[in-house]
Amino acid sequence: MPHSSDEICFMRAVDMVDAIRSKKVSAREVMQAHLKQIHQVNAKVNAMVTLVDEDELMAQAAAADEALAKGQWLGPLHGLPVAVKDLHETRGIRTTFGSPLHKDYVPDFDCRVVQREKEAGAIVVGKTNVPEVGLGSQTFNPIFGATHNPYDTTKTCGGSTGGGVVAVACGMAPLADGSDMGGSLRNPPNFCNMVGIRTSPGRVPNVPTSLGWFTLSVPGPVARNVTDCAYFLSVLAGYDHHSPISIEQPGSPFAQTLGRSFKGVRVAMFKDMGLPWDPEVKSAVQAQRKVFEELGCIVEEAEPDFTDANEAFLAWRHWSVELAYGDLIATHGDELNEYVHWHVEEGRKLTGPYLSRIEAKRTALYQRLCNFKGEYEFFILPVNQVLPFDVNTRYPTEIAGVKMENYMAWMKSAYFISAAGNPAMSVPCAFSSGGLPIGIQIVGRHHDDWGVLQLGYAFEQATGIGRRRPVVV
Repeated sequence: MPHSSDEICFMRAVDMVDAIRSKKVSAREVMQAHLKQIHQVNAKVNAMVTLVDEDELMAQAAAADEALAKGQWLGPLHGLPVAVKDLHETRGIRTTFGSPLHKDYVPDFDCRVVQREKEAGAIVVGKTNVPEVGLGSQTFNPIFGATHNPYDTTKTCGGSTGGGVVAVACGMAPLADGSDMGGSLRNPPNFCNMVGIRTSPGRVPNVPTSLGWFTLSVPGPVARNVTDCAYFLSVLAGYDHHSPISIEQPGSPFAQTLGRSFKGVRVAMFKDMGLPWDPEVKSAVQAQRKVFEELGCIVEEAEPDFTDANEAFLAWRHWSVELAYGDLIATHGDELNEYVHWHVEEGRKLTGPYLSRIEAKRTALYQRLCNFKGEYEFFILPVNQVLPFDVNTRYPTEIAGVKMENYMAWMKSAYFISAAGNPAMSVPCAFSSGGLPIGIQIVGRHHDDWGVLQLGYAFEQATGIGRRRPVVV
């Protein structure tokens, strides 16, 4: 039974739920422990940017305890504090999107992800920091400043789910939600020794949205370990008729035990994908080949042909950002950063014939991946091409002497996968010589989120790298 608040804050979420259910610990004690942790650690990392009133949180925890005393179980997250990304609308809780335009916005509704958390019995503890309007994999904005890497506070935590990942890494919440367009559920876990999964489009309904058929951006979970990540996904996933691409499968199977034999499973280990790499990142991931072989996998050096992935991803990103912010540029342009201006400008150059050809190229990319996945069940590569960089650097301008052409060019190993739409997760795999976390990216077949989680779990159990705690706690 956990005694100290520190023990409570670093329990697995699944064990925390069990402890509450068996009354070994109360929801009030769990909430108190996490609030204490937020007070002690948040000032060092700046992960939580809007906190719900403490009396209100304690009242919700007390209500969870009272429900249990009456024999009512509220759901799989009964009484658990959950941190919500500041891009996700929360009823009655400020939601800024990291933008001066929305710094005082308090929605009168919950987005679907938050609804599902609450329906499962979770208590929303507050909002986590994001880059301005979620653009880029470095978490800083004009309202709240930067979120720091808990393993080295001079470094970035990645983005855009930076605040959520750091909050969970530091024991400020057992679980956090996030979203991923170019790598935002993979890169912060990769930079912070955590676990995150970019779910298949439609696995977790993205509601509300103005782009119902859009596959680049997906919501999903982050956690300290694969078991918790899968368990949280069991709550977030599931069919929703409001989303036209929603996958008609319930979320509940994700709460099953993750064990599986990988004997004879064919796995492809990346070569270089034609991209520049920090040598430490590349060698750390390639060194994991032996782990997969020890799990029984047949590992071969091979990679899909990612021709056109870059062009396709950028075109649809420009297009979607122009839709979201194009009308505001004229009236509030000075309140939007240069990334937004660049995307809007590029988005306005796109023509119908160009986009139809881009979509044909993206479809061909997807078909190539299908053929590749016919041969290999999983594709292994680094999440990112660099180590966590200086928190005051907006983005890496070069890798291994190769100049980066824009603010996100250093993220290609993550966003090439987004363009194709396959599920992919980040699992801790190593630490650099300077003590910085390095994650491994496991990419699965179309809609095989479960297989990705199972291999992630097997890898995690074999290596144990994720158990190393951040220096700030």
